[in-house]
Amino acid sequence: MSLGTLITVAPTGAEHAKADVPQLPVTLEELVSTARSCEQVGAAMIHVHIRGEDTKPSLDLGRLKATVEALRSETNLVVQLSTGGSVHDPEENRLRVLEAAPDSASCTMGTVNFGDDVFLNRWEFIVSLHKGMQERGIVPEYEIFDIGQLASLKRLLDQHGLPAGGHVHVDFVMGVPGGMPGDAATLVAAVNALPDGATFSATGIGRTTLPVMFTALGAGGHLRVGMEDTTSYSRGVPVRDNAQLVARAAGLSKIAQRPPLSPDEARKLLGVHI
Repeated sequence: MSLGTLITVAPTGAEHAKADVPQLPVTLEELVSTARSCEQVGAAMIHVHIRGEDTKPSLDLGRLKATVEALRSETNLVVQLSTGGSVHDPEENRLRVLEAAPDSASCTMGTVNFGDDVFLNRWEFIVSLHKGMQERGIVPEYEIFDIGQLASLKRLLDQHGLPAGGHVHVDFVMGVPGGMPGDAATLVAAVNALPDGATFSATGIGRTTLPVMFTALGAGGHLRVGMEDTTSYSRGVPVRDNAQLVARAAGLSKIAQRPPLSPDEARKLLGVHI
């Protein structure tokens, strides 16, 4: 069990429309301001999706590079780019994300029904992402949407070796319609199926946010929170901003006597080059 808690903020995502959620950070200026405020209240890593001028999800490489540069210049956060993009992005664009040279990037370990859509992650694509990060020294966070994807992770490690940084860290994304439910029993089962020595964060989508958070803390895990995953703070109460969600996670971490890790402590945990 870790003596501290890695808190990752996922501020934007690819699902919510700015018109529906006006407080969603979609411009570079909004994202940097959000990152600063979240770092101040306990975040150590930021999981980044970007948007274009039209506020719709984008994987534009120039924008990604500018985002990484700005976040490094204005914060000390570990910068993690999503290689998931939106469910409609082609594989070549998702692989190109690595050219923006983030500290970390997501690597989703299988295909999953995603509401009414399908989030496609072919085995060959997963291997390409894993190898691409090994070559560039980018530390992966293996996204797990269903427990069976942990078997794919073990297969990946057996066939293609440890990730850059040498440490295996996963994020359980729970409560997505089509994926594993966001409840305590499922999270405990997933933790029991982790590769030896791996650490984990957990994300509860929507109303599963708090059950997943409480269980993850009790199981010695880490937390991902943010408006990518929920836009409600409580029943009928919209989230004010991402810092509000980070502050709640930080407060619960302190109550659990596992206070938030600093960004540099997070780098040490994950194997990110300092």
